[in-house]
Amino acid sequence: MVLKKLLQLFGVAKKKKDSKKKGKSIDPLWQGVVPQSTVNVLASKSILDPCSSGAGTVLSLQKHEPECSSIISTMINTIHGSENDDYKLFSQFDVVQDFSDHHYAKTSPGKATKDWTKAIQNEWKILQRDLPGSIYVRVYEDRTDLLRAAIAGPSGTPYHDGLFFFDVRFPPDYPRCPPKVHYHSGGLRLNPNLYESGKVCLSLLNTWWGTGCEKWGKSKSTMLQVLISIQGLVLNDKPYFNEPGNKSSANTPPGEKHSVAYNQTAFVLSCKTMLYSLRKPPKHFENLVVRHFHERERAILDACGAYSSGMVVGSLATDGAKYACDKWFVSFKKSLDAHTELLAKELAANRTRALELERDAPAPDEIVSTS
Repeated sequence: MVLKKLLQLFGVAKKKKDSKKKGKSIDPLWQGVVPQSTVNVLASKSILDPCSSGAGTVLSLQKHEPECSSIISTMINTIHGSENDDYKLFSQFDVVQDFSDHHYAKTSPGKATKDWTKAIQNEWKILQRDLPGSIYVRVYEDRTDLLRAAIAGPSGTPYHDGLFFFDVRFPPDYPRCPPKVHYHSGGLRLNPNLYESGKVCLSLLNTWWGTGCEKWGKSKSTMLQVLISIQGLVLNDKPYFNEPGNKSSANTPPGEKHSVAYNQTAFVLSCKTMLYSLRKPPKHFENLVVRHFHERERAILDACGAYSSGMVVGSLATDGAKYACDKWFVSFKKSLDAHTELLAKELAANRTRALELERDAPAPDEIVSTS
């Protein structure tokens, strides 16, 4: 009870048991959109990123004013617990210890100023409170300049049912400059904005051109806005047009034909990314990977079968359109069938891991309350 009162004083108290944020399990029917309640509260206006196709929007989120004093991360851990408490409940936001596999682990955190510390505290509070159900974040007790996020691929795109991981570093001059973001690519280029090297091309990160509110602003931009922008603008339904040189061909027969072919390639690479995540999940997201792919196993394999039979990638969520049987489709089908076989084997092994986690999970009456 003392811990609860302290956390309430510091503005990071545990949310009520009926909260939709804390301990939210993965929804098998999740459609990859930001909840309307989040949109209503957070969105001040919509902007388009220069790297995007122009079809999507990114929420321009109002930055919340910092609340009082510091965050005591050990208390957050005590109140929230961890994903190991119950594998069915993977907290969307949590504080963890080991950062050894983080991309920026060997980068010096620099000297923490009062303004920097206050900015990080504010980011943690926003993320803890307002993350949509399809984005998961871990921050580090001993390296508050680091963060790791998992973003679920939206329905209706070639990235549906995938999990995409990003490592973040808040530099010493944050928030005057944007955070540094590294994508766990596995050496794959499945989107014009996500490079094999891990670079994330986004005007909000100042890694691409932009003007006005498209660029990072110290008084208005947040880490939550970056994550939602990646999900909504980068992982969209027609990523081919994210490439600036391809924008002019949007809504033309040649452009749309190339877009369809690009989506085929992107889906196969997304399947490869699934394999990579299943075989070597990032630290602190192991249970999320197991549970997510266990729940989505049937949907993933059904989609692979449907796309191999001629359904347009991403169309299962809309009209189930069919491909023309051209040379691109023949090549796509061959590659997809090979990766479907690999995925089926890996998902079967993951099913075993999920059953083991369920067997080892404590019964509800065995979990000791911290309140």
